[in-house]
Amino acid sequence: MRAVVYDEVRGTPTVREVARPSAPPGGAVVRVEASGLCRSDWHAWTGHEEVPLPNIPGHELAGVVVEVGASVSRHQVGDRVTVPFVEGCGVCEWCRSGNAQVCPNQQQPGFTHDGSFAEYVALYAADTNLVTLPDSVGFAAAAALGCRFATAYRGLVGRARLEADEWVLVVGAGGVGLSATMIAVALGARVIVLERSPAALDLAAGLGAAHTVLVDDAPAAERADLIVELTGGGAHVGVDAVGSEATAAESIYGLRRQGRHLQIGLMPSVHGHPRMPMERVIARELAILGCHGMAAADYPEMLGLIASGALDPGALVTRTIDLEGAARALPRMDTVSDPGITLVSPGAGQQG
Repeated sequence: MRAVVYDEVRGTPTVREVARPSAPPGGAVVRVEASGLCRSDWHAWTGHEEVPLPNIPGHELAGVVVEVGASVSRHQVGDRVTVPFVEGCGVCEWCRSGNAQVCPNQQQPGFTHDGSFAEYVALYAADTNLVTLPDSVGFAAAAALGCRFATAYRGLVGRARLEADEWVLVVGAGGVGLSATMIAVALGARVIVLERSPAALDLAAGLGAAHTVLVDDAPAAERADLIVELTGGGAHVGVDAVGSEATAAESIYGLRRQGRHLQIGLMPSVHGHPRMPMERVIARELAILGCHGMAAADYPEMLGLIASGALDPGALVTRTIDLEGAARALPRMDTVSDPGITLVSPGAGQQG
């Protein structure tokens, strides 16, 4: 099969012919129809997370089952599926309780084993992790779910317990931030989005954000004052959808008393652990919540909202590229920011 491969940290990704995978015991092989290009892939490529080398990146995917391993009972060849980026083992206490996203024995495509920037991908514990797609949900929309959208959904619904009419501050309007904006609006919340890209802010406004704020070189305290003024005291929930010391602080300073900060953007410790304004957290009794994706067991509710038209992750897809385009795009994700979600379609699509 054809796949995007890099041999070393920050090595040049190339498209090569490699061996097609076989289904592991209890697992499956999926023909990849679409795969999201996510900043987490760039973190792995740049060495912020240790991955086996050579590595095939890609962890947001949707496709068709072409092979199942021994003992798989819930899925068969021909099923249209997606999968969370965290594949739980299926047998530990966390998996048994429906919390596979924190499984201590988890697998992750593109991180612990070959990923989905390829024509085929092998996946583990299929009965625990594969999610059958409703006929009304296309591959593009399903691939957009895998990491950013599903994480934003569980973060807002399962972790922050967002309620209608609450204010949500979303810091960053990349794939995670736009997903959080769409979800919060669908849940009846009012959203403010902070972002440096005018084009991304336009997308956020189109999704229903009540206010968009262009981040410039003005002190963060001035933006916090603006957020307090717009919301009548500060946001109930703040989302760091980027992952940096500065963006986390933007969220925390924009919260009202007893607000909830949701950390979705990754903060690799490669440059040291970030400083957080803990004096603010203590004095205002703020909650800091992490979110590490969403287990397959929680997908039905989200897929129901998508099937009903209340959520439309496919609307966040702004570009489709082929494998060669993915190989070129991966190393430059820290310098080139394309608004919305970019999908990789093996052997198809417009090169980019």
